[in-house]
Amino acid sequence: HSLLLVEQPVFSGPRLLAKTIFDRVGSGILIFLLSPLFLVLGFLVWRQDRGPVFFRQERVGLNGEPFYMTKFRSMVVNAEDLLAKVAAEAAEENVVNEDSGPLFKLIDDPRITPLGRFLRKYSLDELPQLFDVFRGDMSLVGPRPPLPKEVAQYDADVRRRLLVRPGMTGLWQINGRSALSWEEAVRFDLYYVENWSIVSDIVILMRTGKAVLAGSGAY
Repeated sequence: HSLLLVEQPVFSGPRLLAKTIFDRVGSGILIFLLSPLFLVLGFLVWRQDRGPVFFRQERVGLNGEPFYMTKFRSMVVNAEDLLAKVAAEAAEENVVNEDSGPLFKLIDDPRITPLGRFLRKYSLDELPQLFDVFRGDMSLVGPRPPLPKEVAQYDADVRRRLLVRPGMTGLWQINGRSALSWEEAVRFDLYYVENWSIVSDIVILMRTGKAVLAGSGAY
């Protein structure tokens, strides 16, 4: 059933150009300023098990086009291969999937490394997404970047999330982060798509800083 009934928004012209410039310039400045932090975190991720520094995963972007989103690796090297096993063990032990939608999330996922848990708490694992923004695959602010299996379950209303580029942060990030249910996160995404502006993007970015520093709602 429909989560939110709104008219089909249109994204073009000066507003879209302004958002694109805001994203490219903003991400470029942040990459430059945070480059020392990138080096330190990259070294720490590599040192823990001599594995890959980055984790790249297929997500669905603007107009349903796939792209590979980049994060600092926060799980063991073979985490994807262990997913089915961890999910099965969680089911056997009656451990509840923390997401009511098509995602699999555990607060105490055994695949997460100690360093990875710290990175996730303060969203440091997501910093490499700045390069995805600079390339034009993502925005600084927007809906959550969904997995292909999520998009496969979208109805026509929910597909409106794909009318703008997915964001590093958004209303979902400042209103509960991982503690939100799938339906709640989608509702925030749809509201953003219908009502975004550069001013609201700036406000969300400022509130994101406070949410991240608090370290709540992320795992």
